[in-house]
Amino acid sequence: MSNTQVMDRETNEKPIPQQSRRWTILPIAIVLGVVALFVVIGIAVVSGVRGLVDAVPTPGDLAAVFEPEPYEEIGPVVISSIRDLANLTTIAVVEYTIVEKGTDEGWLAWARGDSLQLFAVAKIGAGVDLNSVSVRNVTLGDDGVVEMTVPAAVVQYVAVDNDATHILDRSTGVFTKGDPQLETEARRVAEEVLVAGALDEGLLVEAEANAREVLTDFLVGLGYRDVVVEFEG
Repeated sequence: MSNTQVMDRETNEKPIPQQSRRWTILPIAIVLGVVALFVVIGIAVVSGVRGLVDAVPTPGDLAAVFEPEPYEEIGPVVISSIRDLANLTTIAVVEYTIVEKGTDEGWLAWARGDSLQLFAVAKIGAGVDLNSVSVRNVTLGDDGVVEMTVPAAVVQYVAVDNDATHILDRSTGVFTKGDPQLETEARRVAEEVLVAGALDEGLLVEAEANAREVLTDFLVGLGYRDVVVEFEG
């Protein structure tokens, strides 16, 4: 082998300088760094989008906002609100009757008799007095059910309709001017008859049923699950 060929082989097998290797590795590192940067940015973007989606309220979230928050106890505020209902009139009926009132003078009625026939109309209201309700009358169970005891329903008013109430007939004897209080007495009797008739028709039973419904709706509207209403007596 000639000297020239030996020198060429030595030249071809000469090792690459260290500086050239560094320049070869540097572009690879840059590429890897850029890829890693994009990966990090991608992860951040995905996390941000997911967080944004999670932050958007669902229909259930919106409905929950408008749902009343349940109370955890029966306090003075609730009791005061119940008392504000005061004399809770839950039913009013119109009754009418005909009342005959007078004195019986027997065979002398033509001379001394005094009688009248009254057509009476009245509006009768019944309900429950809640002014006496206190914390002692109301309890709250662990299941969110309110139990309360309130006064029994009573007749709260009897309002005679003076326009509709009138005398149908008035008879007086020849020798008497008639009792000026007779019509007043007839009206009093008419009120008693009208109230008795309304009670026989179940006025107070219906008044308590309506009061139970009103109180239940009122407390359920405050957030309690259910209401049990009992009446004294």
